[in-house]
Amino acid sequence: MTAQNLLPRARHEHLLRQLDLHGSVSAAQIADELGVAQVTIRRDILELEKSGLLARVHGGAIGVSAPATPQSARTDIGVVVPSSVGHFPVIVKGMDAASHAVHARLILATSQYRHDLERRQVERLVELGVDGIILAPTLRGRTETELLDWVRTIPVPVVFLERRLRSTGLAAFDSARTDHAGGAVLALEHLAALGHVRVALALFDRTPTAPLIREGYMRAVADLGLGNAPEVALPKDDLDDLDEALARLLDSCAATGTRAVLVHTDVHAARLVEMAADAGIRVPEDLAVIAYDDDSAALALVPLTAVTAPGRDLGQQALRTLMDRIAEDRDERSAPRHLMMLPGLTVRSSCGAVR
Repeated sequence: MTAQNLLPRARHEHLLRQLDLHGSVSAAQIADELGVAQVTIRRDILELEKSGLLARVHGGAIGVSAPATPQSARTDIGVVVPSSVGHFPVIVKGMDAASHAVHARLILATSQYRHDLERRQVERLVELGVDGIILAPTLRGRTETELLDWVRTIPVPVVFLERRLRSTGLAAFDSARTDHAGGAVLALEHLAALGHVRVALALFDRTPTAPLIREGYMRAVADLGLGNAPEVALPKDDLDDLDEALARLLDSCAATGTRAVLVHTDVHAARLVEMAADAGIRVPEDLAVIAYDDDSAALALVPLTAVTAPGRDLGQQALRTLMDRIAEDRDERSAPRHLMMLPGLTVRSSCGAVR
C-alpha cells in the first residue's frame, strides 16, 4: 500500500504513536512523514479529538489531560478466542478501537476450539508478560469444574467473553456476553407482530450460542402463545447433509402451514433462501426468514433481516472491565461484574416488513 493510499486507521495509529513519544505533533510534519496532504492530517486530528484521544492546537495536536503516557506504562492485554472468522472479529475490533484511549496493546491468539491449544495460548501470553486476559473458553468436552480448576492457575486477571457459566466458582470472575436468548425473543416478537402464529427454528447446534437461542425461542413461543412448529438441527461440515436438513425444514413448513423461520446462522439462512427460490417458494411472500447473526446477512440473495450482536460495544466493555480490574488494589477487589448486552434486530427484505 502506498503512502497516498494509507488507510485512516493506519494514519491514526501513527499520530497516536507520535503523541505517546513526543507529547505533541505537527500536522505538517506528520503529513510529510506519511506523504499525504496536510488537510488529511488535520481531518484525522479532528476525528481523534472527537474520540477524546488528543486535543487540537494551532498547527497540530497535543495529548489530553496530561503528558503522553510513557511506553513503559502501556498495559498488555491477551485475547484468546476460538476463531479469527465469524462472530469474534467484530468483538476484537471493538477492543482495538478502545485500546488507544486506555494505552493498551492487544495480543490476539486463537484456540480453534481445542482445549490443548487454548491452554498453550494462555501460557504463551503469560510468558510474554501480559497484565490480563480476555478469554472465550472452549466448553465442549469440558466440565465447568475442569475449566475452573485451570483458570484459577492463571496468574493475571481474567474476563470471560461470550460464555454463560453457571458455577459459583466461575461466577467469581468478571464476564461480558451477548444476551442470545433475548435476541431470539426479539426475532419471534417481530414475526408475531407481523401476524405469524408459528415460527420454525433451524439451529446450528454445535456452537455455545445454540442452547441460548433455543432457550429464548422456547420462552417466546410460550409467552406469545405461538403454535408448534418444525425444528431442525443443522450439521457442521457436510454440505449435502446441510442441504438435506434445510430441504426437510422447507417440506415441514409447507406441511404444517408454517410461514416464518428463525435460522442460526446467517450463512445457513442464506442457503435456505437459495433453496427456497429453487423450490418456487418466495421469500418473504411465502416464507419470512430471520437470520441469527449478521456477519454476511445483507449479502444474501434476499437481504436477510438479522439478529445483530452488539459486537463492537461488547468488545469495548470487556476491555474496560479488564482494565478496571487490573488497576484495582489486590486487597480491595470489588465484586465480580457480569455484563450482558442485548442484540438488535436489523430489518431488511427477508421478513416482509420495513422498519
